[in-house]
Amino acid sequence: MPLKFQYNKTALQQLNKQLNIRLRALPTLKNKEAALRMEVKKAKDKIHELEKKLSSELTKESESVGLWNEFKPNLVDVGDVKISTKKIAGVKIPVFEKIAFNEKEFSIFENPKWFSYGISIVKNLAGIGTEREFYLRKMTLLDYARKKTTQKVNLYEKVQIPEYKDAIRKIKRFLEDEENLSKSAQKIVKKRQQK
Repeated sequence: MPLKFQYNKTALQQLNKQLNIRLRALPTLKNKEAALRMEVKKAKDKIHELEKKLSSELTKESESVGLWNEFKPNLVDVGDVKISTKKIAGVKIPVFEKIAFNEKEFSIFENPKWFSYGISIVKNLAGIGTEREFYLRKMTLLDYARKKTTQKVNLYEKVQIPEYKDAIRKIKRFLEDEENLSKSAQKIVKKRQQK
């Protein structure tokens, strides 16, 4: 949508004010975009790190796959995931703190003795998987905020600032032409009066 304006000094002042606001905001928006881009990269790196850790843990435990048929999956489940928030570049970001598990009691006499070790394995794998999911969601939130900021930077840089500069230039030319015509008319009137 093209910028609408009037050819007068009030409009010129308003356009100058709006242009200055955008010119002052642009560096801040660029810094915000850079900070968000860096946080997205950190989240991606953490996801890759957690995926490697998860696959190494799974390969390490792959030898005991046959025993897991005896394991009761209801012995342990994720109880609570503690998350806090912090602001980065004006955007609220979740921060993973810790994960709590609910363990059900079982008889060590009626079940295999490796169940205790099995519970620790399940807790470890579930912890890694939960943390990975958390970072995936965090990355999605950060990437969305970064895209919005990038859109605003592009809007200012490529659309609004050039439009305001163009409108200001047109108004100045119009006012200069009007002033020149007025001076010319005054000279003509003065010459006629002198004759």
